[in-house]
Amino acid sequence: MAYKSIDSITSSDIEALGISGDVAESLLRDLKDIIIRNYGSATPPETWNQISRRILHPNLPFSFHQMMYYGCYKDFGPDPPAWIPDPKVASLTNVGELLERRGKEFLGEDYKNPISSFSSFQKFSVSNPEVYWRTVLDELNILFSVPPKRILDKDTSGDNPGGDWLPGAYLNPARNCLTNGSKRRSEDIVIRWRDEGSDDLPVNTMTLLELRAQVWLAAHALNALDLEEESAIAVDMPMNVESVVIYLAIVLAGHIVVSIADSFSPREISTRLKISKAKAIFTQDVIFRGDKSIPLYRRVVDAEAPMAIVVPARGASIRMNLRENDLSWNDFLGKARNLRGVEYIAVEKPAGAYTNILFSSGTTGEPKAIPWTNVSPLKSAADAWCHLDVHRGDVVAWPTNLGWMMGPWLVYASLINGVCMALYNGSPLGPSFAKFVQDAEVTVLGVIPSIVRTWQNSNSTSGYDWSRIRCFGSTGEASNVDEYLWLMGRAHYKPVIEYCGGTEIGGSFITGSLLQPQSLAAFSTPAMGCKLFILGEDGNPLPPSASGVGELALCPHMFGSSSTLLNGNHYKVYFKGMPAFQGQILRRHGDLFERTSKGYYRAHGRADDTMNLGGIKVGSIEIERVCNSVDDSVLETAAIGVPPPSGGPEQLVIAVVFKSLEVPNRDLSLLKKSFNSEIQKKLNPLFKVSSVVTLPSLPRTATNKVMRRVLRQRLTQTDLNSKL
Repeated sequence: MAYKSIDSITSSDIEALGISGDVAESLLRDLKDIIIRNYGSATPPETWNQISRRILHPNLPFSFHQMMYYGCYKDFGPDPPAWIPDPKVASLTNVGELLERRGKEFLGEDYKNPISSFSSFQKFSVSNPEVYWRTVLDELNILFSVPPKRILDKDTSGDNPGGDWLPGAYLNPARNCLTNGSKRRSEDIVIRWRDEGSDDLPVNTMTLLELRAQVWLAAHALNALDLEEESAIAVDMPMNVESVVIYLAIVLAGHIVVSIADSFSPREISTRLKISKAKAIFTQDVIFRGDKSIPLYRRVVDAEAPMAIVVPARGASIRMNLRENDLSWNDFLGKARNLRGVEYIAVEKPAGAYTNILFSSGTTGEPKAIPWTNVSPLKSAADAWCHLDVHRGDVVAWPTNLGWMMGPWLVYASLINGVCMALYNGSPLGPSFAKFVQDAEVTVLGVIPSIVRTWQNSNSTSGYDWSRIRCFGSTGEASNVDEYLWLMGRAHYKPVIEYCGGTEIGGSFITGSLLQPQSLAAFSTPAMGCKLFILGEDGNPLPPSASGVGELALCPHMFGSSSTLLNGNHYKVYFKGMPAFQGQILRRHGDLFERTSKGYYRAHGRADDTMNLGGIKVGSIEIERVCNSVDDSVLETAAIGVPPPSGGPEQLVIAVVFKSLEVPNRDLSLLKKSFNSEIQKKLNPLFKVSSVVTLPSLPRTATNKVMRRVLRQRLTQTDLNSKL
């Protein structure tokens, strides 16, 4: 859609969006005041900043928000910032306060202020890991029973190019979550939660004192099971208070958590139990989602799991008979009833010891078993401290599960930083979750793009006050500009911090910052301590700061990242065949990334989701971003390169999911024509859509990533003139 520049918008244009005449006149007066009277000489970002703060609010039609945003940036070019930092507020962030105190110590006389010097500080974190990470660990008040000899030992064997972090150190991450300190007080509320179906009841709360007592009791009960030291113990539960208590108790007792998502089938559960050699499993009898009951314990039994400790849903009694050697949650805790209130002395282990075994999604075979060491939780906490600026008084909500890295990440990012986590035991897709965000007074809200898409299409956030939100975080998949413009508008234009990493990273390698302007669906900086490389067609890194698209590679020395796999050769997976840079072999990641002319980064999906169209390599997401905005009836698309049956160049096929399943006999030839027009105009005139097919939904992994390889296989085997 073509938008007018803001200085040519009329009241009639505003009324055409469904806004009454009086309100349209008032909005136009406010707009002219910003353009002419007060900010006539302002740059487009400054003007947008004033419009988003003074004029726009969630009750106005989103089409008006779009009119303002696109009208303001009509002739701006790529990467218009949707949010710019306020210097006064930036100085009060965690990093801003650190730089105001020690900026000249780190950067010398080149230091100016937190905003101007942030990029220099990020480079400093890469070139001076000893100083940077020692500083951050001090800021986080990390407790070591034995302090590290140094921060990084690079002189390791050839099979471990990432080096040895915190050599000689002994610590326990769970102890760091539970101990009083400058960031934590016993009376602080550290968990707020609500069960689905209890929307009209007050939000439940738990203090640090209460959490600590429950974790101690569970850890004592674990000891009573007489398991071997450092046993692998699985957790297959929703992300609720009991699962957080169990997670911390396992780590506190020196055992190893095996993370299993509560959506998995018995076969997937069994695979993970066998790989990890788990000795026991914590699970829940059933999961309630709306009027549905999911028999989680039955899945665990069908997976032939070892001894299970079964937690009743919503505090009720167990709803089914247990196997002979299984325990109810109450019977399990009863093994330590005489130790209630007695401190559990944390088991301190070396920095490189395993604390958690997590798994890749495993959509193309056996999932990779990725151990987190005692360093990985510190990476999670440090990322939250630096990039999401979490600090005491914040409330962080992030719909996730302990089966995926963002579950453990949320535990450590919250509790080590003295922050309250907000847990909703139910579906995050509807208005009940939106109400919980309001009632729990969430200040940092994590999302994935598909959730945002559902919120927008169902209008499920309408009527709820999200004004306490300071920023959003986004993970999981590439995001969409319009969807995230809508999301920002729900919280009066607070920034979205894009956050991309992986289970094997322990956090992010690329993200955003509250000290930098944030452009929609884009990353503004490598994560602290990380250096990125975009590989060109020749397989070598592009020159520093050069724009371009290519496979992403990482500097091998990343705090908290993996160095082993339980069921694979780590060196072969991440380093073999990679180019070297300044004598260091680079680490493989596998995503396709773009560095733009203005210094932002954009994700284009997995490198194996690229296609070759007429000799030009292009990422699926790049095409999907264009197609998703072609027609209002389109919910989402998937772009697939399909080889024709008789051989030859790949053909571009667009799989379409409509917002309504009742779309009557859409003329796909017209939609194909529209796709071609927009793709050729915005990407490349040589690109051509060969076919358009419709689907009720796109196939996704359990972590919500689109399985384009599955689609490609199905499309290759299917007559493209028929529906899949």
